[in-house]
Amino acid sequence: MPTPHLRYLRDFERLLAQGRRLPNAAAPARPVPRARAGAPTVLILAPHPDDECLMGVLPRRLQRESGWRVIAVAATLGSRLDRRDARRAEMSAACARLGWEFACAADRPLHEIVRDARPELVLLPHRRDANATHRAVHRRALAALRRAELKSGAVAAETEYWSTLEDPNALVEADPAVAADLLAALTCHAGEVARNPYHALWPCWLADGARRGAELVGGRGAAADGASWASLYRLSRWNGKRLVRLSAPRMARVDREAAQALDLRAADPARTLL
Repeated sequence: MPTPHLRYLRDFERLLAQGRRLPNAAAPARPVPRARAGAPTVLILAPHPDDECLMGVLPRRLQRESGWRVIAVAATLGSRLDRRDARRAEMSAACARLGWEFACAADRPLHEIVRDARPELVLLPHRRDANATHRAVHRRALAALRRAELKSGAVAAETEYWSTLEDPNALVEADPAVAADLLAALTCHAGEVARNPYHALWPCWLADGARRGAELVGGRGAAADGASWASLYRLSRWNGKRLVRLSAPRMARVDREAAQALDLRAADPARTLL
């Protein structure tokens, strides 16, 4: 007689199998939000095409809740020369689905993209992520911020994927609609999910973010609030030369605007954020 625990795991296996059969999403299922006039800008420095989706919970919430402009940059097009044109097209399709602007560092130097975007918030991989390209893009991103003379006071959000952040200070919850938007965009990376259907497991990654963030950001011994999905980030302030980690933890629950919960007060683009 199967136990409740065995039934739960078998049901979970069936759900994962269903996830592997999700169709590729070519067009948005709901209206694409437009950035409001004069909106602050989020710049995502994605080490590979698909990382814009994997690290995208915070940008998606800022876009949907507060009308922020989002620009996703392909810092590289991957290591396979035969896949680079396809990966560019896949990321362009994913961005179109999300209503994000697409840019590629193969077309323009990264510092020029940063300079012209004048972002209030920059997302980049953390320096110890367990992937050589991610670590290299972290270093390239800092060099680009310096060369672009990004204004002092802008905020950087370091992201995690191949290895987790040791000291995240921001938890950003994702409601089912936000998670579904990003999951659908992730399926636009058809060549990648065909060789490895990691998109089916991505909700598990978000669930683990909620588990870890409850204590890593909420405090040791803190009770989880029941959130199903969340991404973790390390927020820092750019001082013109380097990142200065923000000491106070921040939690963006689904019942409060992320920009307000994280204190990303950017109504005036010329103003220091934090």
